[in-house]
Amino acid sequence: MKKIILLLFCLIISLGLTACKEKKEEASHKKFLNGAGASFPYPLYANWADKYYKLTGIKINYQSIGSGGGIRQIIERTVDFGASDKPLTPQEIEKNKLLQFPTVIGAVVPVINLPELKRNSLVLDGETLCKIFLGKITKWNDPEIKKLNPDIKLPDKNITPVYRSDGSGTTAIFTHYLSQVCPAWKKEIGFGTSVKWKTGIGAKGNEGVSNYIKRTPYTIGYVEYAYAFQNKLTCIGLKNSKGNIVAPEEKTIKEAAKTVDLDPKKHFYAWLTNAPGEKAWPITGATYILLAKDNLKINKDVVKFFDWAFKHGDKIAKKLTYVPLPEEVKEKIRNYWKQNQIY
Repeated sequence: MKKIILLLFCLIISLGLTACKEKKEEASHKKFLNGAGASFPYPLYANWADKYYKLTGIKINYQSIGSGGGIRQIIERTVDFGASDKPLTPQEIEKNKLLQFPTVIGAVVPVINLPELKRNSLVLDGETLCKIFLGKITKWNDPEIKKLNPDIKLPDKNITPVYRSDGSGTTAIFTHYLSQVCPAWKKEIGFGTSVKWKTGIGAKGNEGVSNYIKRTPYTIGYVEYAYAFQNKLTCIGLKNSKGNIVAPEEKTIKEAAKTVDLDPKKHFYAWLTNAPGEKAWPITGATYILLAKDNLKINKDVVKFFDWAFKHGDKIAKKLTYVPLPEEVKEKIRNYWKQNQIY
């Protein structure tokens, strides 16, 4: 009898421990993931997250704080994933024990508010754009702008440049392009998520720049194309590396993307600016996710979300004017995840 009671007692303890373990495992399975960083992909990530939550009950809480903030927070391990439009070099990735992969390709576009002009009719090249943001061209009817737009009556108004005040991957892409096409910019300013601007007014996020341009005549700024599209802002045409005038659209962004080598051995580090294609949009960039290498369990949950997005999110991306990654690049990313034991 004593043996039976002892066996029952042991069984009850065993069942209790199993139940506790199951509850602990259930509690450890996150029902939400926290990410922060680039505002460039925010409209897309918000849409993807909404669909994913409805399907899985897992909430993706993504804060649009700029690429600089996203890089800082993942290095400090205060978020589950960071996001940046400025790719980190392989050396930076290894030093900070991170992983990095791209999610989608987009365009940075110069946008203007000139009430006298028809939408999307103004043309600039890299040199004039550079001189505007250096404060060397200060009037909309400057001879250099008139030379590129002989059939447009340009207003005798001061130009107000608008730039990102926060650490921004959009700024990194924009200033990387200017450094490639304008020796004076490379010498005096350089490129990065934050630079020392010579002139203009700062605004926070793609949202802030879009809103300022929209309500303030005679301004010029730069935003991710989805923001220009959603806010009905006037984009300019640009002369690309081949001397052709191009507009930001899916086919010109795709042509720029074709030329880039996204190599997993380099943690996909690459720049897409000033690409050599005949019709390539010159200010193109990929946006990236950053993971803490030592956070295997959470990384698996983050990867599940982005794998779902790679399989089911291209339609949403196209609708919001982003260009999805080619399937062969997605496969490279999945292999990269496998090698790092998170897929």
